[in-house]
Amino acid sequence: MMVIVSYDVNTETASGKKRLRNVSKICNDYGQRVQNSVFECLVDSTKLEEMKERLLKVYDEECDSLYFFNVGKKYENKVQSYGCKQVLDLGKPVVF
Repeated sequence: MMVIVSYDVNTETASGKKRLRNVSKICNDYGQRVQNSVFECLVDSTKLEEMKERLLKVYDEECDSLYFFNVGKKYENKVQSYGCKQVLDLGKPVVF
C-alpha cells in the first residue's frame, strides 16, 4: 500500500535538529522523499507499523507532528505530481 508520511519537527534547539535528521533517516528507510518533509512509502501493514513505531519513539509530541495518509493499494490514479522533481515509481523495478 502507498502511505504518504509528512512531518513537522521543531528545529529551534540542537535536539530538534537531531530529531529532524532522525525522522528523515527513518522515513528514507521506507520510501522516497518527494518534498522536504514528505515521503512516499510503498509498504505492507507490518512495515507501516514498524515505521510508525520507530518514528513515534523519535519525535517530541509537545512540539513536533507526524501525519500518515494511507492512499491504499490502488494508488496509481490517486497520486499526481507536477513540476521539476522527478520521483521513482516505487511499484516498478529500478534500472540505471
